[in-house]
Amino acid sequence: MATFLYRVGRLAFRRRWYVALVWAAVLAAVGLGALKAPGAVDEEFSMPGIESQKAFDLMEERFPGDTADSATARVVFIAPSGEKVTAAGNREAIEKAVGGLGDGTQVAGAVDPFRAKTVSKDGSTAFATVTYEVGAADLTDASRAHLERTIDQARDSGLTVEAGGTALAEEGGPGGAAEIIGVAIAAVVLLITFGSLAAAGLPLLTAVIGVGVSMATILALSSALGLSTTTGTLAMMLGLAVGIDYALFVVSRYREERAKGRTPQEATGLAVGTAGSAVVFAGLTVVIALAGLAVVGIPMLTKMGLAAAGAVVVAVLIALTLVPAFLGFWPNAVLTRRSRRSGRIEGSGETNGGTRWARYVLRRPLPVLLLGVLGLGALAVPVTGLQLGMPGDEAKPVSTTERRAYDALAEGFGPGFNGPLTIVVDAKGAADPKAAAATVAEEIGATGGVVSVAPARFNDAGDTAVFSVVPSTAPTDERTKDLVTTIRDERPGVESDTGASYEVTGTTAMNIDIAAKVQAALVPYLIVVVGLAVVLLLVVFRSLLVPLKAALGFLLSVLASLGAVVVVFQEGHGAELFGVEQTGPIMSLMPIFLVGIVFGLAMDYEVFLVSRMREAHVHGETSERAVVSGFRHSARVVVAAALIMIAVFAGFIGESDSMIKMIGFGLATAVLFDAFVVRMAIVPAVLALLGDKAWWLPKWLDRLLPRVDVEGEALTRPAAGSAPDGARDLEPART
Repeated sequence: MATFLYRVGRLAFRRRWYVALVWAAVLAAVGLGALKAPGAVDEEFSMPGIESQKAFDLMEERFPGDTADSATARVVFIAPSGEKVTAAGNREAIEKAVGGLGDGTQVAGAVDPFRAKTVSKDGSTAFATVTYEVGAADLTDASRAHLERTIDQARDSGLTVEAGGTALAEEGGPGGAAEIIGVAIAAVVLLITFGSLAAAGLPLLTAVIGVGVSMATILALSSALGLSTTTGTLAMMLGLAVGIDYALFVVSRYREERAKGRTPQEATGLAVGTAGSAVVFAGLTVVIALAGLAVVGIPMLTKMGLAAAGAVVVAVLIALTLVPAFLGFWPNAVLTRRSRRSGRIEGSGETNGGTRWARYVLRRPLPVLLLGVLGLGALAVPVTGLQLGMPGDEAKPVSTTERRAYDALAEGFGPGFNGPLTIVVDAKGAADPKAAAATVAEEIGATGGVVSVAPARFNDAGDTAVFSVVPSTAPTDERTKDLVTTIRDERPGVESDTGASYEVTGTTAMNIDIAAKVQAALVPYLIVVVGLAVVLLLVVFRSLLVPLKAALGFLLSVLASLGAVVVVFQEGHGAELFGVEQTGPIMSLMPIFLVGIVFGLAMDYEVFLVSRMREAHVHGETSERAVVSGFRHSARVVVAAALIMIAVFAGFIGESDSMIKMIGFGLATAVLFDAFVVRMAIVPAVLALLGDKAWWLPKWLDRLLPRVDVEGEALTRPAAGSAPDGARDLEPART
């Protein structure tokens, strides 16, 4: 492996113009394909195998042409204090507003609350439902502007008017500003780490090129492969993250080899042969984690994982080819200014921050280990109370009209009004479908926790009915989940009496089912991903205990970060510090995203840090000296990479959307725990306690595992053109 990559690095250095032109041609080709390809589809979220999805599919089959997926807006009217919406002046203003809402372009209809009887019992609140002819993604700016203008006019009459619904959802997503801030912070960290503008800019440049190739490819293939507009979100995030990391690793090793007196070409080959080998295996662990998202069984999540895996592969290829080509163009520019001025390369020295920290841990391995494990273990305890769900408008800031509309409806109509259940009755097998549907509605209405049951609506064939059930509790309340379970448990008896079957769906039931399925898939996902990664790390490190330690450390950091998310976003401790206005269940997909993304980054740090220790040990150093050598050469780079990722992810905490805020907080804390507690403290402490046993591998397993030279053992012979005293003229090597 190392020898092959060494040759790749030297070839890319020598043929730098060809390599650069090839990547430029690739970027141009996929960019042109993206421009000419049909637009990406707006893929509907689906979760095969759950009851609420089956019921939704049955509705689409039995009620063809229904506008169930059309955009809607729920406009809430609240009378002034002490008045009622039924008062003459207020009613006139509401009816005028509803008429105006119905006149908008793309509007299918607007329902008058007085005709639909959507007025609260105390008369303080009423709401009108506006249905559009198209989905939320196809609404024009003019339609949204008309909606907002009509609401403002109704407010002028003295009414309090708020609105919620899919019609208010803005196109695009947050994170643009956060990404720019993250890249800016990354540039500062790289500049401090390398002390060179070129060395800081090269990883950013190659990462941006890699993301450009990946995103253009995704757009070009979106129509052919059925990729949605959201598929590339994870690919962009991870492509940028690992693209910076991998280039950072190669450039850092190049500078180290130059400090030993290597010529630029030789240093490039050695950097790609050693650090590049670590990049290849780190990239493979990330690809495993992302491809493993298919285990969850959500088509959209599977596509996102595979697209992101492709972006990681592109980042690896760029680190192995384009980075060494750029080093060929500017072999001395990536060195420090002092080195360029003096004409001599400065080495990292025997003692630096990484060396001092490693020696500190080696002197006190047990206290450091206990402190790290107990600290992360304590943070992981709240995970036992983890509640998964899908926060809606109730989790938005009170400054938004959607949140105020949600609160007004909950106050006027009850907390369960915002999350009604939809019952789909399949009465094909019943002798009297209407009587069967009426019996089902009566039985469900008598269930404890049900406030009201709406009249049933039948399809044209008369064999399928749909009606809504309003619970007494809020959509994210655990009692609502219990109610759904109770209604489903009562089904066998009702079906035997009526000959009709029914299923429970709706947004609330869908969220409950998704949370249950994701929670059930989390353990199998961990087993598959961690298991495959352990096998891969066995090949890399040729050790039984090091991969197990890496996997256990990752699990500890992930559980601790999930515990921190529960403490802040579910229990509310310190919530105001992060701008969290409403606590509640954790987003269902959050644990899966957290595991997949952080696992890849954690294995990046593990492979790069421990492979340097393994390299030193293979070259004859004792286990303790190998740990010190690994930290001397790699700690600074790993710290820089982790700080960049923390900055990128923490930028999303400032977003107003609670889910984006939650993801940013979870990823930032996970990287913080894994890089600085697990990799920088627990790992050296465990290796110090294990000693030479850390690198033990049973002979029978050693014979079974394929041999790959990740440490560059074959490259240890003196390289042609290297200087014996560490001094070398700074002129570029001739090609």
